[in-house]
Amino acid sequence: MTISKFILITGRTTEQGTALHKGKDSDEYRQATGFVVMSRADRERLGVEEGRSVRVHTAFGETELELREGELPSGIIFVPMGPAANMLIGAETRGTGMPDSKGLEVEVEPL
Repeated sequence: MTISKFILITGRTTEQGTALHKGKDSDEYRQATGFVVMSRADRERLGVEEGRSVRVHTAFGETELELREGELPSGIIFVPMGPAANMLIGAETRGTGMPDSKGLEVEVEPL
């Protein structure tokens, strides 16, 4: 099984904002936030097809996400802010009120 290291960035998406109106417990919100995006080159190097599940692991936790291909630089992955992203980022805010959610080292493993 191939495990590769990446840098995680998180952020908001339009789909997430739309689904938020249905509630954070809705299927729409889980679908809008329950995926990871990586470049085609990284996806192929990892040997996993788009739409399959991968395990994303950080020093803070791990979660399983649907893999989607997108236009990102090699070595970078994106996860929308939400329950899945929260499993991957720490709770420490260093007085800012927001934990670090960009630039975290992660490991990605095909399932």
